[in-house]
Order: sequence, then structure tokens, then C-alpha cells
Amino acid sequence: MTDPVADFKAFAAARQPLDDAGLDLLFRKARTVNGWQDKPVTEDTLRNLHDLYIMGATASNTLPARIVYVQSDEAKAKLKTCLMEGNVDKTLAAPVCAVIGHDLEFHQHLDRLYPQVDFKTMFAKAPDHVRQTVALRNGSFQGAYLMLAARAMGLDCGPMSGFNTDKAKDLFFAGTTVEVNFLCNLGYGNPEKVYDRNPRFGFDEVCSIV
Repeated sequence: MTDPVADFKAFAAARQPLDDAGLDLLFRKARTVNGWQDKPVTEDTLRNLHDLYIMGATASNTLPARIVYVQSDEAKAKLKTCLMEGNVDKTLAAPVCAVIGHDLEFHQHLDRLYPQVDFKTMFAKAPDHVRQTVALRNGSFQGAYLMLAARAMGLDCGPMSGFNTDKAKDLFFAGTTVEVNFLCNLGYGNPEKVYDRNPRFGFDEVCSIV
């Protein structure tokens, strides 16, 4: 068995902040993509993507995200029926669209995922709205981790709302306790389909130090 304290000490002593190229890859030069190159995203790539994003932190290791990667023509035809008109063409052209949901019964796995404390029983006894909040919040974290992991692997992302969440649930998570949160197209972006970057807030507009 490894020593987690020693492992983290060694990691912390050796780590270096990302250089400008790494920061550009994840944030500064990365863009929301609206058009795609005709270049596939393989199953191995999606599995490697999973192995990265799943390491992101969630409360008590709840890991509520559940994802369906829509890739086949048949599945895309189903997804099309959920989309607002403005999202159809770019989504059908994307190699993959991730339907990102969160499981309201996430706590059923906590005896395995967080064995140190009996959170499974605690969440089972909690009001429904508590589990709903935890599932949505931490599933959203995981959706963001997925996007950063995808960018780190050299993929582009096109996250979006603008679809019928109830219909998407019926099509891709029928008979489950999973609710759909958002969609994210994945692939290799067509630079001809990138728009001007919109403004961002400055620190003093939205942050304070107390």
C-alpha cells in the first residue's frame, strides 16, 4: 500500500506551475468551437479522457456525473430531435457530443467510493432536495473537468444549453435516476468557425478579498 502523505509531499515538492503554453491550451487561447474538422475521436481517446476527468475533486468523492457519448449516425439522429435549431448543424458535424448528466442516486455507491464514513446512509436519510443539490453541483464540476481534460488532450469543446433536457433524458437515460445537465461537442475545431472572443469581467468587477 502506498503512503498518501509521502506521495503528496513528493508531488508537491516537484510540481511546477504550467507554463504559458499550458495556460493557453486550457484557458487563454482555447475557444468554444462551433465548427469541426472531419477528424474522428476514437474510443481510446474517450476512455483516456475519462481517466483524466474522473480524478477531479467532488464532495466526498460522490462522482455523480453520468455521460453518454453520442457518436453514431443513429444516436445523432435521436439527439437532433432535442436540439434548438441553432445548435443542430454544429452538433451533427461534431465527431462526438457528450450528454452530461448527474445521478440523483449517487449515494448508493458511497460505501465503495467513500468507505471512511457512512455517507450512503446519511444521504439516503436526507431530503430529496439535498441529494439534488449535491448531484447537480458536483456533476457540473465533473462536466467542467471533462472540458479541461479534453483541452489538455488536444481536443476542442463546444459546450451548450439550448436543448430539451426532458427529451434528452428520455432518449439517453430512460429508466434511470439520471438528470441531464448540459451538452458538450468534442473534436478538433475548424478555425474558420471561431467567433470573436466576447468580453470578460475584470477582477474588481466580480471579486473581493475580505
